Amino acid sequence: MTAPTSPSLRDRVADKLLTDCDLVMTGFETLPGGHSGLTYKVSTSGGDVVIKAVPEGQRSIGRHDMLRQATVLQALEHSDVPVPRVVAVDRTEPAWFAMEFVPGESIEPVLDDPEVEPALAASRMRRAAEILPRLHDIDFTVIEGINDPLTPAAELERWARTLAAVPPELVVGGDKLLQLLQDSVPAPIKPALVHGDYRLGNILSRGSEPVALIDWEIWSAGDPRVELGWFFVFADGSNFPDVGREVSGLPSTDELIDLYTDGGRPLPDLTWFDALGRLKMAAIMGHNLRRHREGRHHDPDQEKLPATINRLINTGTALLDR
Repeated sequence: MTAPTSPSLRDRVADKLLTDCDLVMTGFETLPGGHSGLTYKVSTSGGDVVIKAVPEGQRSIGRHDMLRQATVLQALEHSDVPVPRVVAVDRTEPAWFAMEFVPGESIEPVLDDPEVEPALAASRMRRAAEILPRLHDIDFTVIEGINDPLTPAAELERWARTLAAVPPELVVGGDKLLQLLQDSVPAPIKPALVHGDYRLGNILSRGSEPVALIDWEIWSAGDPRVELGWFFVFADGSNFPDVGREVSGLPSTDELIDLYTDGGRPLPDLTWFDALGRLKMAAIMGHNLRRHREGRHHDPDQEKLPATINRLINTGTALLDR
């Protein structure tokens, strides 16, 4: 006797949307570009929604934890942080959730195509710096499943492990930058809810206005300065030789800090976090290049990374080696 087959994701989505939301599904298509889980655009009788789903055979763990993403989006629904509204959640594994489809552009000006007109790119980056404090002001302690906040020392240790897994010849000078960071770890400040990958590539904008912060795979509680340091990396196209472009008129790090603090008292030790952001990006790129060269993920574009890795390590070192 043949065992009954499980309903397809498409069928599960159609049933859930009809039963819970009174929405009739009329279309189901894959959205490209996601790196964690599966993403689909679904047309319904009440408008389009986006589905984020755990891959078949996987569970809601780590980068595939769609239920955790749904949790933080639901927690932010009535806040002044712009996020898509969650429409439905199916906790049966492989789990998935549906959120409203928000029209807009999520383009990283210094990395992505098509190119963004410089004045628009600068305006979007300024607005992103102004919006970020809204996220960091959220009371994260009420969010279900929140982890203990990472201190700067714990954050650095995490990335030290990533760097150590990369062959030294792919991250030349990384050991020196790491040592400089370890020798001057700042004291923690009040932790905050952090997105984990805050940049224009993860912000849907209409014109210059941010309308939805997306891709919440690695949200957590942590030091808000870690988030700022990462954001700074993408404010300067010279950080990305061979893989990116310089965009004239982007706001300086000092201007972004001023916008974030609204002219108030500057946050301490931001130079350290700027350097940490560069180490993180160098370690990630070194890891990706290693996987390509070992044949684990064939992608010839990874061979463009060495100049950027060197640039990030050298400029991060220069920030601290004074």
